[in-house]
Amino acid sequence: MTAQSPSAPLTADERALIDATQRNDVEAARRLIAAGTSVNAQDEKRDSAFLLAGAEGRLEILKLALQAGADLKSTNRYGGTALIPACHHGHVETVRELLQTAIDVNHVNRLGWTALLETVILGDGSAKYIEIARLLVAHKADVNLADNQGVTPLGHARQRGQREIAAILEAAGAR
Repeated sequence: MTAQSPSAPLTADERALIDATQRNDVEAARRLIAAGTSVNAQDEKRDSAFLLAGAEGRLEILKLALQAGADLKSTNRYGGTALIPACHHGHVETVRELLQTAIDVNHVNRLGWTALLETVILGDGSAKYIEIARLLVAHKADVNLADNQGVTPLGHARQRGQREIAAILEAAGAR
């Protein structure tokens, strides 16, 4: 199952589902998904209900989208899967849910960043980002997969003074 091309116009129901996801209107999303509306249809910004639920931490809608056959390989306008912006925004429970699937924990987006790199680079090192780093490492995130400039997650954590995350990465063999 692949995501609909963003150049194809959305149906009224697909647009309504994306809008319901944005508003976190779980009941509207539930009705639309139950009626067979695609959770993978992408709008002009390359958002789909599934990708938006991940990015915005809409956990209940994310669960519905996963049950309805969300395309784990679909990517947003930055070339990232649902996991990457969930990590960026510190949505711990959303990350936890996505890591229970076959989503690629080491997917690299167009910026050259993985979920782990976004956790460190765009996170603030607070408790939620520490927990996300723990979750990613436990799910076999490559702790040595560097960004496009050759900087590893450990290098970024050290540069940002994220001592707790650096310790997690070091314990997992980061260099």
